[in-house]
Amino acid sequence: MKAPFSLFLALRYLKPKRTFVSMITLISVLGVTLGIAVLIVVISVMSGYRQKLRETVLGFEAHLLVTNRGVLNEWRPVDKIVRETPGVLATAPFAQGPVLAQFKGQVVTPILRGIDLEREEQVTPIRTCLKFGAFDLESDNAVIGIDLARDLGINIGDKLVVHSPRNFEEVAQKFSQAGDGKPDAKTLEEIKEMVVPQELTVTGIFESGRQMYDSGFILVALHVAQELYGLGDGLHGISVRTTDPDRAGEIKQRLEAALPPDIDAPTWMDRNRQIFEAVAMERNVMFFLLLFIVIVAAFGVMNTLITVTVQKTREIGILKALGATTGQIIWVFLAQGMVVGVFGNVSGVALGLACVRWRNEFKDWLARVMGTEVFSPAVYQFSQIPADVQTPDVVLICVSAFCMCAVAALIPAYLAARLDPVAALRHE
Repeated sequence: MKAPFSLFLALRYLKPKRTFVSMITLISVLGVTLGIAVLIVVISVMSGYRQKLRETVLGFEAHLLVTNRGVLNEWRPVDKIVRETPGVLATAPFAQGPVLAQFKGQVVTPILRGIDLEREEQVTPIRTCLKFGAFDLESDNAVIGIDLARDLGINIGDKLVVHSPRNFEEVAQKFSQAGDGKPDAKTLEEIKEMVVPQELTVTGIFESGRQMYDSGFILVALHVAQELYGLGDGLHGISVRTTDPDRAGEIKQRLEAALPPDIDAPTWMDRNRQIFEAVAMERNVMFFLLLFIVIVAAFGVMNTLITVTVQKTREIGILKALGATTGQIIWVFLAQGMVVGVFGNVSGVALGLACVRWRNEFKDWLARVMGTEVFSPAVYQFSQIPADVQTPDVVLICVSAFCMCAVAALIPAYLAARLDPVAALRHE
């Protein structure tokens, strides 16, 4: 099957030879390849980061939290209303707040979260985060994050001393009552009772995949947190699981209509809105910035075709003298730009997917060579570089690059089509 006349000539002009034109053509293809590859890698990593962040958040946080920004004392009627709301699958009570944790002279300030493990498992897949030990929250047991355990040097079975800040104001008041003098024995005994710490036995270590949780959370039984914070039967809130986390906003509206006005129901998106919006904005900005790499490559294609037009002036004159139409001449050069775009797309997609596949291996190699952490978990929240190659994104990148190459070829194609045959044949 014979190729069309315009395509046949376009391929002949692009056929690699030991000439300057052929070399610059290859450079143009390489420019398109690199632009597409970089776009695919960056957009895939940004999409993967958002997806991984979403999975991590939903693996540790509930779809909704019902709180009143204080202590929820009469929480059982509220829990009943929430459970009967359409779209709610399960609820779980919790108490949560900052504490002072001490181990072998080291002091940190993590978040202590008290949960009813049986009900919590109906709301979040928290048991799947367990890395070492057992998820045993009976009595005074605790499960801590892997980064927190690593920082403190804690192993399974070690004792962690926890101080609650609930009595700090009362302690300060007692000292104030004592004045400048030395407190009497009775006052000292009362103060001692107020600041008695809680000793927790570490039975398990969890790893959620997000540095914020793994370095700053201690999980205990609900009654332990209630005792540390002096809540009695009260709670700090109720965790809620819905039928669809992406439609948690609709459930929030139903709850706000059914619950008292002093009770809030922030969704997982509300609690993490800032970071998700930052990721989305950065993804869009990076797409448009890196698109300029493809635009630069398109200018390279234009430069190549203008050079070809100048060098092939005599041949263009012969073609027009033999009866070639303006449209056929335009398609000769337009096809060259499209061919460059096609080859650039194919090689760019292949290179981009290869870089995405071996991203973490390259990251580890680069870290060894440079002797520094390239993708710090403390900054990016994850120990590995996530990636999610989405077909619509790849299609958009390839179509954009192809269209740019085709548009870049229009100017030299138009210049070639306007050549006068007589003037072209006289050109040397």
